[in-house]
Amino acid sequence: MAISKDKKRAIVAKLTDAFKEASSVVFVGFTKLTVADASKMRAELSQAGVRYFVAKKTLIKRALAERGYQGEVPDLPGEVALAWTTGEVTAPARGVYAYSKKLKGVLALLGGVFEGAFADAEKMIAIATIPPMPVLRGMFVNVINSPIQGLVVALDKIREKKV
Repeated sequence: MAISKDKKRAIVAKLTDAFKEASSVVFVGFTKLTVADASKMRAELSQAGVRYFVAKKTLIKRALAERGYQGEVPDLPGEVALAWTTGEVTAPARGVYAYSKKLKGVLALLGGVFEGAFADAEKMIAIATIPPMPVLRGMFVNVINSPIQGLVVALDKIREKKV
């Protein structure tokens, strides 16, 4: 069913506003995605503060052109949706990537916008595998704690020998 020009303008305006507020955007390719799976994915993504929207590729490209990101738009084959957030920059890529592992062959990361420039699928997958901020903080604390813990273990071994 054809979309009226007014509806197209509204969609482009919505996408343009989304791109203005977004800290990162992910292009999601999907095939044979059931409504139940899509609803479940939307719910999981929204809990992480990620918005999800399906639109025609021509309208997406028009909104991207209005925004003026650096680089070239990655290839967008098949049906395309967008996932974006205003919060943690890795959340959209991480959420879609995690869900694509559950539904193999149904969802795919096609690329995205990261730090004001277009990124291809490989870069977005690399971004998706970055752990969340609390995990990174824990890893950092562990790195700082490691030498101290080694010193304590060494001092304990010395104490055991003397006793």
